[in-house]
Amino acid sequence: MSLAHFIAKRIHFNPASKQGKNVSKPAVRIATIGIALGLAVMLISIAVVTGFKNEISRKVFGFGSHIQITALTNNQTYELPPITVTDSLLNSLRTVPNITYAEKYGIKPAIIKTNNQFQGVVLKGVDSHYNWDFFANSLIEGDLPVITDSTTCNQVIISETLANSLQLTVGQKLLTYFIQNNVRVRQFNVVGIYRTGLIEFDKSFIVGDIKHVQQLNQWTDNQVSGIELKVNELDLLEETGYNVYQQTAYTYSDTNNNPYYTRTAMELQPQIFSWLALLDTNIVVILTLMMIVSGFTMTSGLLILILEKSQLIGTLKSMGADNWTIRKIFLYQSAYLIGKGMLWGNAIALVLCLAQYYGGIIALDPTIYFVDTVPIELSLTAWLLLNAGVAFITLCMMLLPSHIIAKISPAKAMKFD
Repeated sequence: MSLAHFIAKRIHFNPASKQGKNVSKPAVRIATIGIALGLAVMLISIAVVTGFKNEISRKVFGFGSHIQITALTNNQTYELPPITVTDSLLNSLRTVPNITYAEKYGIKPAIIKTNNQFQGVVLKGVDSHYNWDFFANSLIEGDLPVITDSTTCNQVIISETLANSLQLTVGQKLLTYFIQNNVRVRQFNVVGIYRTGLIEFDKSFIVGDIKHVQQLNQWTDNQVSGIELKVNELDLLEETGYNVYQQTAYTYSDTNNNPYYTRTAMELQPQIFSWLALLDTNIVVILTLMMIVSGFTMTSGLLILILEKSQLIGTLKSMGADNWTIRKIFLYQSAYLIGKGMLWGNAIALVLCLAQYYGGIIALDPTIYFVDTVPIELSLTAWLLLNAGVAFITLCMMLLPSHIIAKISPAKAMKFD
């Protein structure tokens, strides 16, 4: 143990040093509280922002996939021209690196009418190979449709928003009107109710068998509205989307010679992902402000410590101690105080994050934020990196105020009281 470290420990941990008149005690306490609160705010901010981004992205990707392939058209409605999807095309898409699976889907606008209400909706049709994991996790009542290749399934799931609006429950019949050259009617059985929190989707979509869409549009079994693809690594989504585009570029569907049109979820929902990107800017501002506040409070505390220990500084200088040795004494003391503040900051942040994660204490309006409570996601890597960054930057900020020690004269300091 070095001399500077030994003296710093004696000053910080010796009870005798805390007796009597101690001017630095309130300042040190304020500095410690500043570090604790600043770190807690930073940790909570990162947990909340990460939770928001991951939860909303998960919902958008779960409902609409990471990448979609449709026909290239100027049509901005849900009445899309079909594309022809063969097994060879699906197999070639599945060989693209980072693609986990590719699925066919069909969409068809319709009107639901009950005894007292009517509502415009979109039927999303899927086949027997559809991955129901997202809707299974979002299901709040009932079961998922059982879709097979052999027969047409009349089972559908609807959102909680539609169920409340139309006063529907699981087990009820649902009359759905499709407007084409003439009105065509389909009766569906409501077997499940889901809630995603994405209001724009929840108030519009019902999910059922793709064969209904194909029959209504008089399509063949190979004709669909599009293909949904899921990826494994989100960081490679843009690159994967380009690879899929390369796979289908200059390739025409057999139907009406419509070229394939490849888009990622970011291109399909730019407003949502632009909002999520803005959260990164907010977190940078919060981290910067909290770091500055914590650094200034700690700097003030260290200056008061130095002034209070002027006699000790003068004594050490008169005994031959150089400025750097004495500066290290106060840097060690700063490290102890910063460590104490960081321990409290971590404890506060962890308690509040766990309370929100398990209790959902702070509620949100899902029509604005797409979630009903503030989402929390704890990342050990981010937690450790932020702690290391705060400790390093704060200690570096302590080097400047400790430089004042070099200007203290031993003769004058030993007379200072």
